[in-house]
Amino acid sequence: MSVHEIRRKVGDTTEKLTINLGVVDLGQIDLLVQEGFYSNRSDLIRTAIRNQLSVHAEVVKETVTRKSYVLGLQYYSRSDLEALQAKGEVLQIQVLGLASIGEDVSPELALATIKSIAVLGALQASKAVKVALADRIN
Repeated sequence: MSVHEIRRKVGDTTEKLTINLGVVDLGQIDLLVQEGFYSNRSDLIRTAIRNQLSVHAEVVKETVTRKSYVLGLQYYSRSDLEALQAKGEVLQIQVLGLASIGEDVSPELALATIKSIAVLGALQASKAVKVALADRIN
């Protein structure tokens, strides 16, 4: 799978988030939906979250820089990891967004080349790779 294919896939990907709201807040949301301000509850909640992320954008940017996170999508292919292995190097993966490890990456190759994984967002990898790296995923 190429990075471009992953980007298209990520554009359509969402994660489910469950929240608890008081009945008064929920009623107000339903009122705004009923009055046509939002198409549904999720639309209002997504908009509110985006607005808050925009308010705190500078803090996110500074923290990403300070902690050396890759922002967005980072894809690790089998050939990427094999090249690292040949050089005797290991990765410390730090991603804010999506970290994706190729489906053809074996658990053995992942163990040999990935020292640690810190992902704020989502990690895509085969189940076998996730199991093998379980103690290295923060």
